[in-house]
Amino acid sequence: MAKPIKTAAFCGSLRKASFNRMLLKESIKLVPQGMTIEEIEIGSLALYNADLHQAGFPASAQQAIDRVAAADALLFVTPEYNYSLPAPLKNAIDWISRAPNQPFAGKPAAMMGASMGLMGSVRAQLHLRHSMVFLNMFPVNRPEVIIGQAQNKFDAAGNLTDEAAKGFIRDLLAALAAWTRKLRGE
Repeated sequence: MAKPIKTAAFCGSLRKASFNRMLLKESIKLVPQGMTIEEIEIGSLALYNADLHQAGFPASAQQAIDRVAAADALLFVTPEYNYSLPAPLKNAIDWISRAPNQPFAGKPAAMMGASMGLMGSVRAQLHLRHSMVFLNMFPVNRPEVIIGQAQNKFDAAGNLTDEAAKGFIRDLLAALAAWTRKLRGE
C-alpha cells in the first residue's frame, strides 16, 4: 500500500466568501484516496521584512515553514489581482522561502484558480510558476484548472456546480498524487 500524501494548501485570497476559498474547499471534497489537503492560513503573516527575519521568524511564519517542510506536496489556489499573484500569497512564499533548508525545494506542486473574468487566473498561475521554478518546486503541468466566470459556477452555499470543472480538479489532484509518488520513487 502506498504511503499517504500530506498536501499543504494555500489560498491566495483572504476573503471568507472568495471563489478561490470555495475552490479549495471543493478540492478537499474531491481529494483522491490516500491524499489529504490541509490549508496553511496566510492572513496573519506580517509583511515580509528582512529586519524581522533577522530577529527570528515570527511564530506565524515559522508555523507555515514547518507545515511546508512536513508536507509531501503543495496546492496553490489563487485569484488574479492586476494580472498577477495576490500580495498575501506572494508574501507567504517570500517568508517560507527564507527558511534554512528552503522547504519548497523538491516539492511537487499543483495550482488552480478562479475569477469572475473570462481568463480565470491564467496570468497569476503563470507568475506563480515562475516562482516555483526559482524555488525548485516541481509543478504538475496538466491539467490546468482555470475557472473563469466563477460567479456562475458556484451556488449560494459555495458549492461548485460545474461538473466539467470538478472533473479537472479531480484530474489535477490525481496527477499531483501520481507525481508525488513518482518523485518519492514509489
